[in-house]
Amino acid sequence: MMASEMASNFTPWLTLAIFVPIAFGLIILAIGNDQRASLVRILALVGAVISFLVTIPIYANFDQTTALMQFVEMRNWIPSFGVFYHLGVDGLSMWFVLLTAFITIIVVLAGWQAITTRVAQYMAAFLILSGLMVGVFVALDGMLFYVFFEATLIPMYIIVGVWGGENRVYAAFKFFLYTLLGSLLTLIALIYLWSRADGSFDILTWHKLPLTMTEQTFIFVAFLTAFAVKMPMWPVHTWLPDTHVEAPTGGSIVLAAIMLKLGAYGFIRLSLPIAPDASLALAPVMITLSLIAVIYIGLVAIVQEDMKKLVAYSSVAHMGFVTLGLFLFNTAGLEGAIVQMISHGFVSGAVFYCIGVLYDRMHTHEIAEFGGVINTMPKFVTFFILFSMANAGLPATSGFVGEFMVIMGAVKFNFWVGLLAATALILGASYTLWMAKRVAFGEIANEHVRELQDISNREFLILGVMAIAVLFMGLYPKPFTDVMHVSVQALLQHVSISKL
Repeated sequence: MMASEMASNFTPWLTLAIFVPIAFGLIILAIGNDQRASLVRILALVGAVISFLVTIPIYANFDQTTALMQFVEMRNWIPSFGVFYHLGVDGLSMWFVLLTAFITIIVVLAGWQAITTRVAQYMAAFLILSGLMVGVFVALDGMLFYVFFEATLIPMYIIVGVWGGENRVYAAFKFFLYTLLGSLLTLIALIYLWSRADGSFDILTWHKLPLTMTEQTFIFVAFLTAFAVKMPMWPVHTWLPDTHVEAPTGGSIVLAAIMLKLGAYGFIRLSLPIAPDASLALAPVMITLSLIAVIYIGLVAIVQEDMKKLVAYSSVAHMGFVTLGLFLFNTAGLEGAIVQMISHGFVSGAVFYCIGVLYDRMHTHEIAEFGGVINTMPKFVTFFILFSMANAGLPATSGFVGEFMVIMGAVKFNFWVGLLAATALILGASYTLWMAKRVAFGEIANEHVRELQDISNREFLILGVMAIAVLFMGLYPKPFTDVMHVSVQALLQHVSISKL
């Protein structure tokens, strides 16, 4: 599969996508003090916009007819250990690069007025995090992938630990501990693959490596320990609600929109192609865990009294759809899983931003503190209901497309699996609309709600852009699926050929 590579363009677009935001982050850190907060905000926005602009040529010049790696860059890093600075992008990873850069602009704008202390450090942390996450999606060297994958923990730990809520240190420590411990076994698996590949960390070489069933099972389980925590899958999901509740709004947006996708992307890039026989053999286990996440966590979400916790649990349920799609081993399932990840990036980011807008005014996420918000914030509630509907999988929104494709793949795989997966649409509507009803509608609940001011022009711009993304993807998903189709077919073909 994708073992051969297309010739690289002379402009190192992928390097720019990684290091432009990191460079701006470092410049902002060097400037950093609160007397220059206005300059810092402008620089952060300029850095985020330029970071997004350098990803546009990747899409514009992307060849959708091939599964080969494109925009390939390869330079010596630690050649004596077979470690190279090796980058490339295909239909499986291209959209995640653009999504990461896009969400970074949203996060910078979201923190424009909400963050008043250590503004430079806050903006720098997000820009550096953005570059590191892009690095995960484009790394073709196993050690480079691992370095980027683990390095993303540092800025997120700082974001939650410094700008979070009352229990921020506990939440940040739990987040860091869970995700770090999960990755240690993965490092052993990477070193084992390096030894089997004659001292090469090249991921595309690992894809072709003949491995016994025992070796594949060990590698699959080792990767699972990291990727399952990062997504997070049931039952290693407990760090996510705590982290979301304590994280600042920008932290919640990035965590839900991008960081949860790193684990799922790891399955696509490493687990499935390197250990195809083990992936097929363990698929029933993964499907079972996914269905538990979709149904059980959906029920858990219904009883939540905190908006952030409710949406955090809904993220676990939605990511259950992603793992379900990945392990159905058919086109609808795999494409649906990737579409669901992109859609979830837009929808969950938008919902968490909506909660942040309310938090900035009321300083609480508790659903009971709200009621009748539509009377004082009609523009805001229009967006809030749209994103709530998208979160519930309403047709014509992006939330519907991925879930529908995964359910189609599930029915093709097994009718009963498809039926169980479809219950998520009912549960999703239940917890999301129950939250929206209690927050937005009815009589004005208290004086705090009566005094609320509707959204500003900046907030309207952010929500409007997110709404356009959600509706465009829901009404016309073809550009998204066209990019990934050939690469998905190549991956499925690769997985269908036994290494035994």
